[in-house]
Amino acid sequence: MDIFEEIVELRRAGRRGALATIVNVRGSIPSFESAKMLVRDDGSISGTIGGGCVEAEVWQAAREVMEEEKPRSLTFNLNNDPKYDSGLVCGGTLEVYLEPLLPVQIVYLFGAGHVSVNVYRAARMAGFEVVVVDDRESYANRDRFPDAKDIYADDFSRVLSQIAPNQSSYLIIVTRGHREDMRVLRWGVDTPARYIGMIGSQRKVIVIYKRLESEGIAPEKLARVYAPIGLEIGAITPEEIAIAIVAELIAIRRGASPGGHKRSVKALQILENAHDQVFQE
Repeated sequence: MDIFEEIVELRRAGRRGALATIVNVRGSIPSFESAKMLVRDDGSISGTIGGGCVEAEVWQAAREVMEEEKPRSLTFNLNNDPKYDSGLVCGGTLEVYLEPLLPVQIVYLFGAGHVSVNVYRAARMAGFEVVVVDDRESYANRDRFPDAKDIYADDFSRVLSQIAPNQSSYLIIVTRGHREDMRVLRWGVDTPARYIGMIGSQRKVIVIYKRLESEGIAPEKLARVYAPIGLEIGAITPEEIAIAIVAELIAIRRGASPGGHKRSVKALQILENAHDQVFQE
């Protein structure tokens, strides 16, 4: 398997990596221009850019590039630094470009109503793959979601047992009712998903959290959830709500933390002071 096939497999498996490429050479070096080395998230490597101390430094920088999700250029002068002396006749300079390799980012869209159709469109435009889940075949179909990665038109409980989100997954809970929202959220907080968001009013969030807490789900798990979902931009229409949701996904993907985020920590604080409420099924 060549290095490009390995990159594809790495991304499909939901894993991270970094690709190091020699992009500029002057003089004699122990490799060649365009040589590549893949560094995986577990520290293993494939390919080489010449070995020795140069490769060790590139390996360390690659780990940082994965975390920061930003590319970096490194320059090594083999003439002037004795630590790069490998016993070979080398006296050149090389520049290495490091680029992060991110897994395929999948949005799992639970619910296929009007908001979901618009979230699907905006998420696809932003570069996400989308998986649609709904228990109504008249809603979850290729006519409404033509380019979805997968579509599940079945009972939510059966679908939840078939899918396995990873650390690069985004869960958006926008079903047609409290019961299904709670069912998906109960399952979602135990997944390694990078993002979990649930639509609904603050009161709805509090009611669902109280019910899940009464079932033994720890508040720390619920604190992962963005609820009510989406950035606070005054969105009203399905199209506006979709934009607010996808903007929040982009912020999470890029490591931004705008003040408009509605982390459920706020809801949990309110929950601590709220009067007991009875969940209406």
